[in-house]
Amino acid sequence: MQYRQLGRTGLQVSDIGYGAWGIGGEGWIGAQDDESLQALERFIEVGGTFIDTARGYGRSEELVGRVVRRHADEGLVVATKVPPKNLQWPAAAGVRVEDAFPGDHIRESLQTSLRASGLEAFDVLQFHVWSDEWVGRGDWLETVQALKQEGLIRFFGVSINDHQPENGVELVRSGVIDTVQVIENVFHQQPEEHLLPACEQHDVGVIVRVALDEGGLTGRVTADTRFEPGDFRAGYFGGDRAAQLDRHVQALVQDLGIDVDELPDLALRYALAQPAVSTVIAGMRSVRNVERNAATSDRGPLSSEQLATLRRHRWERNWYTAA
Repeated sequence: MQYRQLGRTGLQVSDIGYGAWGIGGEGWIGAQDDESLQALERFIEVGGTFIDTARGYGRSEELVGRVVRRHADEGLVVATKVPPKNLQWPAAAGVRVEDAFPGDHIRESLQTSLRASGLEAFDVLQFHVWSDEWVGRGDWLETVQALKQEGLIRFFGVSINDHQPENGVELVRSGVIDTVQVIENVFHQQPEEHLLPACEQHDVGVIVRVALDEGGLTGRVTADTRFEPGDFRAGYFGGDRAAQLDRHVQALVQDLGIDVDELPDLALRYALAQPAVSTVIAGMRSVRNVERNAATSDRGPLSSEQLATLRRHRWERNWYTAA
């Protein structure tokens, strides 16, 4: 496993991180606690240090905390998220920050997360949505600063709204945050235009999510794939979306001259190729997935030819609505 600086925090994190949404039983079907715990243990065993969870991920914080407490002196970095009080994903234009992240709600959510995880503090606390309209408004910043002083969190960041990377640039430039989490992948390259350069300039750590396009860049979602009701992917890949994806993936692997099984590795390395990126979190519900993604960390950078080919396959769209 390779390691990078998480922006100006001074923390060293594994460049492949553990995305813990899928193990919590909220939105993903098929997670088994025993398998999830084994996967987390294996992630730490192979050198993984960065784990990302959230209050809204079902039992995820509980499972993460159970494992992390067994490795208290091994330099693990755990991030969680505060859901918006109004439960609106993403943050809509015109919504007041007082309705989404009032100070008392931030503190109450963190205390709930600490109880669920059994941890004394989180390394990074993130807002689960964001709007740049909130810069300089509300009491959220004073609350975050107080939580830092009390030792309940070490650093603060936001999770940028899905496919809205520009809606965070002002916050980065304000100098009041330590990290941003954002969707960045072969298909969605928009963050490279403004957000990632701003983060690099202001030394803000970048946590990339959805580098595999919710499984779309694994090659295992085809035109015939169907997901169980209750699995969010049933909507994400609903209608004719799976067929659209299949056509784009086939064109991509043909252009690269690779077998489709090689695509996940190249997709993760594409995200890692961005200079501002500190870590790329991937969902890993099995030991096999952990070992495969950890191996990616050690394979080194893509060639300039590979990067150029991948960039030609940009395909901007937002599927986080019902098909």
